[in-house]
Amino acid sequence: MADAALPMAPRLLPRRLLPDGEGLILLAVVAYLALFTLWPLGRLLAEALAPNAEGELLGLLRDQWQSRSFTRALQNTLEASAFATVLSVALGTSMAFLLALTDVRAKTALTFVLLLPLLIPPQITALSWLELTGPSSPILNLLGLAAAPGTTNPLYSREGIVLVMGIEHATLVFLAVRAGLRHLPRDLVEAARLAGAKPLRATLSVIAPLAFPSILAGAALAFVSAIGNFGVPALLGIPGRYPMLTTLIYRRLNGFGPSILGEVAAIAVVLILLAVGGLALRALFSRWSRSAVERSSAPLQPFALGRARLPVEAGIWLVLAVIALLPLTALVASSLTPALGVPLNLHTATLDNYRFAIFSQAASHRAFMNSLMLAAATAVVSAAIAIPLAYLSILRRRPLARALDLVADTPYAIPGTVLAIGIILVYLPPLPGLGVSIYGTIWILLVAYLARFLTLALRPVTAGMETLEPALDEAARVAGAGPLRRIWSIVLPNVAPAAAAGGLLIFITALNELTVSALLWSSGKETIGVMIFALHYEGNSPAASALATATVAITLLIAFALGLLGRRLPDGAVPWRA
Repeated sequence: MADAALPMAPRLLPRRLLPDGEGLILLAVVAYLALFTLWPLGRLLAEALAPNAEGELLGLLRDQWQSRSFTRALQNTLEASAFATVLSVALGTSMAFLLALTDVRAKTALTFVLLLPLLIPPQITALSWLELTGPSSPILNLLGLAAAPGTTNPLYSREGIVLVMGIEHATLVFLAVRAGLRHLPRDLVEAARLAGAKPLRATLSVIAPLAFPSILAGAALAFVSAIGNFGVPALLGIPGRYPMLTTLIYRRLNGFGPSILGEVAAIAVVLILLAVGGLALRALFSRWSRSAVERSSAPLQPFALGRARLPVEAGIWLVLAVIALLPLTALVASSLTPALGVPLNLHTATLDNYRFAIFSQAASHRAFMNSLMLAAATAVVSAAIAIPLAYLSILRRRPLARALDLVADTPYAIPGTVLAIGIILVYLPPLPGLGVSIYGTIWILLVAYLARFLTLALRPVTAGMETLEPALDEAARVAGAGPLRRIWSIVLPNVAPAAAAGGLLIFITALNELTVSALLWSSGKETIGVMIFALHYEGNSPAASALATATVAITLLIAFALGLLGRRLPDGAVPWRA
């Protein structure tokens, strides 16, 4: 009786209001995305929409619209991006039709070469083309086609930016169109064949109209990628005096520092609006593509090219050699030359540029170590976050988790320059409660990478999660297993290959990152992308080429491992194996 008289400790919250195990995991993911994504982007919007020095409502935005430098950069961005998109659509669509609809051989190898610009960062792509087309080009000098010494490289122009961005983003159009072609209704195409339509006529009259929404979706994605591209406009547009919005932000921050964060935030909002508009069009066209016709699970029977197959294959390899292999060959050749303008032969070839760029120069060696550490940490953490988020979204069907899935996509969908400004705005002041600022440290780069690249791990993990049988998880839950145990014992063994593939893809991308790093790096905290950019602008192109070649070699090795891993992944997880 005495025990019954003891008062019970008050419960702060009813049990039904306390989060369960899944709720705690969800709260952790919410905190992650709020800290690294929502807070920086919200701070950016607040800064951009703030009054100007005169107190005018939306004054910062109005001031930018009245600035000649802004209007010129905006016009150049729209102009170059539009022309580059046209080139991307022409190249990507034609390659998708040839590889998806015909019986050409070595499709995996052809697709891998075509997707090289997707694996190699924009600044290295631009540098490769500069080494190919310049007056000191080892390739053109060998052929006797190089321009006279002292001649300005023709790629330092609008046309050069359009050419390089158009080739780089053609891979995005190719992937979108190929995906659309694989789900076209097979019966319509077969009916055209039975009616006696030749392959060309069947393609133009039946397949092309059905694939048109996919082409438009790919074009929208290519346009969004072009307006947010920094590496190509930085290497080609700044020397060519052709400013674009991304390089305008870079040059203003580089020249005036954090004191003009409000102005560049206003410019960044314009980039966000352009990107959101393009992505909305892409979503609209993708929905149109899915609803226009009944999707087929069976692939189309490839058209037999007959005697034309060999010439078509030769033509495809020739195009890919020019747009992908030849620039990389020029990059490697430049890395072996002792100095600019020295002809490359067996007597002049040297590895000194590699020794200097990777081992001898302290900044380059430090950049290599920094990038390796950042890429590895980002890959591991992102994969660790992607697994529980995909689990809650796909298997447990938590509405909030599905919303967080979209939030995770945002930093990668918008231009990296925009994200970098938001990161600066949040992490430049001392952190609340800690009194310490991480601006100017390696940690601010890690924060930006964790925000930007999470979606690269989330996509393959989500695809792997969709192949799991929900009944397995439900049975374990009914048996009393908590969410962490279910993830560890049921989910992880099945999605580990997908998580590893996502981690490798993040490692490849983060290792060479420049767009975000260009605004966040500081002395002693350089990255590979920053050092390649710096060496090129210092006039040491051979050393820049050596560092770029080394990173390309690492990228190709990881891509090879990713290809091997792709055998255990769902279709489409590794693009060149799809």
